[in-house]
Amino acid sequence: MFPAAMGIQRRRFHQALQSRDEGYLEALGRAHRKYGVTQEHFPALRAALLATCRQLDLSSANEDTVLAAFDRAAHIMLAAARDAAPHGPAWWAAEVTSHVMAAPGIAIVTLRPEEPLPYRPGQHVPVQTPRWPRLWRPYSVACAPRERDNDAGGELTLHVRAVPGGLVSTALARHTRPGDILLLGAAEGAMTADLTSTRDVLCLAGGTGLAPLLAITEALAARASQATGPQGRRDIVVYHGTRTVNGLYGLPMLRTLAAQYPFVKAVPATSVDQVPHALHGTIPELAVRAGWRDHDIYISGPDAMITATVRALLDAGAPPDLLHYDQPAMP
Repeated sequence: MFPAAMGIQRRRFHQALQSRDEGYLEALGRAHRKYGVTQEHFPALRAALLATCRQLDLSSANEDTVLAAFDRAAHIMLAAARDAAPHGPAWWAAEVTSHVMAAPGIAIVTLRPEEPLPYRPGQHVPVQTPRWPRLWRPYSVACAPRERDNDAGGELTLHVRAVPGGLVSTALARHTRPGDILLLGAAEGAMTADLTSTRDVLCLAGGTGLAPLLAITEALAARASQATGPQGRRDIVVYHGTRTVNGLYGLPMLRTLAAQYPFVKAVPATSVDQVPHALHGTIPELAVRAGWRDHDIYISGPDAMITATVRALLDAGAPPDLLHYDQPAMP
């Protein structure tokens, strides 16, 4: 069921035993559907856990504590998996319809699932390539949901950076071609477009963290363009920050959105290169100088960038409830 390298699974198991966050355990239960985990597997795991406790010669009280934590986590995970089952399959097969290298090491991959895959703008989907069975990695969807009755109906676009040593990212960016079949898990992620808000919007993207913010911008701009009166108008500013000018692969896409929606503005930024058409500085540095007051602020990028940007904005006085981002990945 799981990849040979079980380090991540061990950490998640340990976190599940410790967690008091039902939302985390529910998400874990839904996510395990794509591995083929069913109710019948939990008693075997519980028996193995009990054997481990006894091999470690834990006291009866400590053994009971561990098993109670397991039973609680298993109950929540199984309930979430059962609730999710009627709403979609455990995974989707998707054909690669386009694969374009947008910059050195960065591929834009377009997929067409064989069945509709529901998601909200800003969410990510787990991806498995046949080169690495059972190994799933999350990638944000870079477009708002599209109806299946047009030319691009139901297609999803992903932005993939080939990470040194990254098995899945390298396979997707360098060895995937149109016609290949990938597997996708159910959409995940809490940073989604708030289509009910009337506030202006600031999007702060680092590298391929631009992908979910493109989806959010597309969805918010489409909604704003349909609104009537001044209350419906929402200015949307998107910062795309990279180290060098070669990393600004998303500028053509941002400029297309800006041409379609005059209230969308693209702001490129580089932290190493200094070029006339881009601001100079890191996203955390530029965020505090941007117009963020009374804005919905969406933040996406490497974990360290998200953490630094959130801290900088909070220190500057930004209200926490206006900051939208997915928590950095568990180490």
